[in-house]
Amino acid sequence: MKNSPVFRLSLAALFLALGLLLPFLTGNDRVLGAVLSLMHIPILLCGFVCGSFYGLAVGFLTPLLRSLLIGAPPMMPVALAMAFELAAYGALAGCLYRKLSKSPGGVYIALVLSMLLGRMVWGVASYLGFQAMGQPFTLQTFWTAAFITPWPGILLQLALVPAIVIALQRARLLPLKD
Repeated sequence: MKNSPVFRLSLAALFLALGLLLPFLTGNDRVLGAVLSLMHIPILLCGFVCGSFYGLAVGFLTPLLRSLLIGAPPMMPVALAMAFELAAYGALAGCLYRKLSKSPGGVYIALVLSMLLGRMVWGVASYLGFQAMGQPFTLQTFWTAAFITPWPGILLQLALVPAIVIALQRARLLPLKD
Protein backbone atom coordinates (compact mmCIF):
# COMPACT_ATOMS: atom_id res chain seq x y z
CA MET A 1 0.00 0.00 0.00
CA LYS A 2 2.65 2.56 1.01
CA ASN A 3 4.62 1.87 -2.17
CA SER A 4 1.73 2.26 -4.62
CA PRO A 5 1.78 5.14 -7.12
CA VAL A 6 -1.60 6.31 -5.80
CA PHE A 7 -0.19 6.54 -2.26
CA ARG A 8 2.85 8.52 -3.44
CA LEU A 9 0.66 10.82 -5.51
CA SER A 10 -1.58 11.39 -2.47
CA LEU A 11 1.43 12.25 -0.32
CA ALA A 12 2.77 14.56 -3.02
CA ALA A 13 -0.61 16.32 -3.14
CA LEU A 14 -0.44 16.74 0.64
CA PHE A 15 3.03 18.31 0.38
CA LEU A 16 1.79 20.58 -2.41
CA ALA A 17 -1.09 21.72 -0.19
CA LEU A 18 1.29 22.36 2.69
CA GLY A 19 3.54 24.37 0.39
CA LEU A 20 0.57 26.51 -0.60
CA LEU A 21 -0.72 26.95 2.95
CA LEU A 22 2.35 27.30 5.20
CA PRO A 23 3.29 30.76 3.86
CA PHE A 24 -0.02 32.03 5.25
CA LEU A 25 1.60 31.69 8.70
CA THR A 26 3.68 34.74 7.81
CA GLY A 27 0.55 36.70 6.90
CA ASN A 28 1.82 36.71 3.29
CA ASP A 29 4.41 39.28 4.34
CA ARG A 30 7.12 39.09 1.64
CA VAL A 31 9.96 40.04 4.00
CA LEU A 32 8.94 37.58 6.71
CA GLY A 33 8.28 34.96 4.04
CA ALA A 34 11.82 35.42 2.69
CA VAL A 35 13.22 35.18 6.22
CA LEU A 36 11.38 31.97 7.23
CA SER A 37 11.10 30.26 3.81
CA LEU A 38 8.20 28.12 4.99
CA MET A 39 7.36 26.92 1.47
CA HIS A 40 10.71 25.13 1.33
CA ILE A 41 9.97 22.70 4.17
CA PRO A 42 7.22 20.61 2.53
CA ILE A 43 9.16 20.52 -0.74
CA LEU A 44 12.25 19.12 0.95
CA LEU A 45 10.10 16.62 2.84
CA CYS A 46 8.36 15.61 -0.38
CA GLY A 47 11.72 14.75 -1.92
CA PHE A 48 12.75 12.68 1.09
CA VAL A 49 9.41 10.92 1.45
CA CYS A 50 8.09 10.57 -2.12
CA GLY A 51 11.30 10.55 -4.13
CA SER A 52 13.01 12.78 -6.63
CA PHE A 53 10.30 12.75 -9.33
CA TYR A 54 7.54 13.94 -7.01
CA GLY A 55 9.92 16.30 -5.20
CA LEU A 56 10.83 17.92 -8.50
CA ALA A 57 7.21 18.17 -9.67
CA VAL A 58 5.82 19.51 -6.39
CA GLY A 59 8.77 21.88 -6.02
CA PHE A 60 8.25 23.33 -9.48
CA LEU A 61 4.47 23.65 -9.24
CA THR A 62 4.08 25.06 -5.73
CA PRO A 63 5.41 28.63 -6.18
CA LEU A 64 3.80 28.91 -9.62
CA LEU A 65 0.39 27.80 -8.34
CA ARG A 66 0.67 30.06 -5.31
CA SER A 67 1.52 32.99 -7.55
CA LEU A 68 -1.42 32.22 -9.87
CA LEU A 69 -3.90 31.65 -7.02
CA ILE A 70 -3.07 34.50 -4.66
CA GLY A 71 -0.49 36.65 -6.43
CA ALA A 72 2.30 35.92 -3.97
CA PRO A 73 5.10 35.52 -4.72
CA PRO A 74 5.00 37.68 -7.85
CA MET A 75 5.32 35.48 -10.93
CA MET A 76 8.24 37.25 -12.61
CA PRO A 77 10.97 36.84 -11.63
CA VAL A 78 10.36 35.60 -8.06
CA ALA A 79 7.95 32.66 -8.44
CA LEU A 80 9.63 31.49 -11.62
CA ALA A 81 13.09 31.47 -10.01
CA MET A 82 11.63 29.79 -6.91
CA ALA A 83 10.06 27.10 -9.11
CA PHE A 84 13.50 26.09 -10.36
CA GLU A 85 15.01 26.36 -6.86
CA LEU A 86 12.33 24.26 -5.20
CA ALA A 87 12.32 21.74 -8.05
CA ALA A 88 16.05 21.31 -7.42
CA TYR A 89 15.44 20.98 -3.67
CA GLY A 90 12.84 18.25 -4.12
CA ALA A 91 14.71 16.33 -6.80
CA LEU A 92 18.06 16.49 -5.01
CA ALA A 93 16.63 15.63 -1.59
CA GLY A 94 14.98 12.55 -3.06
CA CYS A 95 17.98 11.47 -5.12
CA LEU A 96 20.59 12.07 -2.43
CA TYR A 97 18.49 10.42 0.26
CA ARG A 98 18.19 7.28 -1.89
CA LYS A 99 21.96 7.23 -2.57
CA LEU A 100 23.42 8.17 0.82
CA SER A 101 23.35 6.42 4.17
CA LYS A 102 19.99 6.50 5.95
CA SER A 103 21.82 7.47 9.14
CA PRO A 104 21.12 10.88 10.68
CA GLY A 105 24.41 12.07 9.19
CA GLY A 106 23.35 10.94 5.73
CA VAL A 107 20.02 12.73 6.11
CA TYR A 108 21.80 15.96 7.08
CA ILE A 109 24.26 15.67 4.20
CA ALA A 110 21.43 15.12 1.72
CA LEU A 111 19.56 18.11 3.16
CA VAL A 112 22.52 20.49 3.21
CA LEU A 113 23.62 19.58 -0.33
CA SER A 114 20.05 19.97 -1.58
CA MET A 115 19.77 23.38 0.05
CA LEU A 116 23.12 24.61 -1.28
CA LEU A 117 22.61 23.37 -4.83
CA GLY A 118 19.00 24.59 -4.86
CA ARG A 119 20.16 28.06 -3.88
CA MET A 120 22.69 28.00 -6.71
CA VAL A 121 19.91 27.06 -9.15
CA TRP A 122 17.84 29.92 -7.70
CA GLY A 123 20.75 32.30 -8.25
CA VAL A 124 21.11 31.36 -11.92
CA ALA A 125 17.34 31.50 -12.51
CA SER A 126 17.10 34.86 -10.73
CA TYR A 127 20.01 36.27 -12.68
CA LEU A 128 18.40 35.24 -15.97
CA GLY A 129 14.98 36.53 -14.89
CA PHE A 130 16.28 39.88 -13.74
CA GLN A 131 18.40 40.24 -16.88
CA ALA A 132 15.32 39.53 -19.02
CA MET A 133 13.53 42.34 -17.17
CA GLY A 134 16.49 44.68 -17.62
CA GLN A 135 17.22 44.78 -13.88
CA PRO A 136 20.53 44.09 -12.13
CA PHE A 137 21.15 40.95 -10.08
CA THR A 138 24.56 41.19 -8.42
CA LEU A 139 26.62 38.72 -6.46
CA GLN A 140 25.82 40.76 -3.34
CA THR A 141 22.10 40.43 -4.10
CA PHE A 142 22.56 36.67 -4.44
CA TRP A 143 24.43 36.26 -1.14
CA THR A 144 21.98 38.48 0.72
CA ALA A 145 18.84 36.84 -0.65
CA ALA A 146 20.16 33.26 -0.59
CA PHE A 147 21.98 33.14 2.75
CA ILE A 148 21.84 36.30 4.86
CA THR A 149 18.13 37.17 4.83
CA PRO A 150 16.84 33.58 5.14
CA TRP A 151 19.24 32.38 7.87
CA PRO A 152 16.37 31.83 10.37
CA GLY A 153 14.56 29.74 7.75
CA ILE A 154 17.73 27.80 7.01
CA LEU A 155 18.07 26.98 10.72
CA LEU A 156 14.39 26.02 10.86
CA GLN A 157 14.84 23.67 7.90
CA LEU A 158 17.99 22.16 9.42
CA ALA A 159 16.08 21.50 12.66
CA LEU A 160 12.71 20.32 11.33
CA VAL A 161 13.38 18.35 8.15
CA PRO A 162 15.91 15.84 9.56
CA ALA A 163 13.85 15.42 12.74
CA ILE A 164 10.76 14.55 10.69
CA VAL A 165 12.66 12.25 8.30
CA ILE A 166 14.37 10.42 11.18
CA ALA A 167 11.04 10.08 13.03
CA LEU A 168 9.48 8.59 9.87
CA GLN A 169 12.43 6.18 9.57
CA ARG A 170 12.06 5.06 13.19
CA ALA A 171 8.34 4.50 12.63
CA ARG A 172 9.35 2.35 9.63
CA LEU A 173 7.49 4.62 7.25
CA LEU A 174 10.65 5.43 5.25
CA PRO A 175 12.13 4.71 2.87
CA LEU A 176 9.40 4.05 0.39
CA LYS A 177 10.66 1.64 -2.24
CA ASP A 178 11.41 3.13 -5.66
